[in-house]
Amino acid sequence: MVSYFVRYRGQAADRLAFARYYENEHARILRGFSGIRSLILHQPMGWNDPFPVQPDGTELLAQMTFDSAADLDAALKSDARREARADFARFPAFTGEVTHQAMTAKVIF
Repeated sequence: MVSYFVRYRGQAADRLAFARYYENEHARILRGFSGIRSLILHQPMGWNDPFPVQPDGTELLAQMTFDSAADLDAALKSDARREARADFARFPAFTGEVTHQAMTAKVIF
């Protein structure tokens, strides 16, 4: 399995509006990616760790999964990808950085 992660690290002016837009509007475009198997949206939650840790500050982490690197490459070259990039201008206000990372996965247990 290959995953393509898009991380929105920072702060949305309206967290709920940002998450809703991504799930209800942007996801429709991502569904058009050739070979995409799934879209998983990760959102922050309250948690308590008894040890000192540094919170990441991620507003939203989108994980798209593909069967192979070739499938991911095809998706990244698709018209749907160009449309998704253009759609970012229509997102609700967000201040921060957006990073992209492709990764392979290995299940250990």
